[in-house]
Amino acid sequence: MIERKETKPRMSRIVKNNGTIYLCGQVGADATKDISEQTQTMLDKVDALLLDAGSDREHILTATIYVKDMAEHFAPMNAVWDAWVPQGCAPARACVQASMAREALLVEISVIAAEK
Repeated sequence: MIERKETKPRMSRIVKNNGTIYLCGQVGADATKDISEQTQTMLDKVDALLLDAGSDREHILTATIYVKDMAEHFAPMNAVWDAWVPQGCAPARACVQASMAREALLVEISVIAAEK
């Protein structure tokens, strides 16, 4: 059975199916902040959504990270990411440079996780 949470006309923030959790793309809380702050608040949102869905960062299966400018933002984004990922629980990950939905956004993440 598919369960959808926080569903709006365009998307659901959380979709659960057969023990797998899919999160919609998450961005930082304040797009006026630097890459480190945007990354940290983006990951804070992931934590909250995973908790709501019955999971946590140790159960992330895969993450796709979209970075506005890899040359400028890749290293500081990774510093925040590396501190956030539990040791021994790194998910499969892709990181790509991408145009963002709004000019001020520097990073976005899409996550798939397993239920606890």
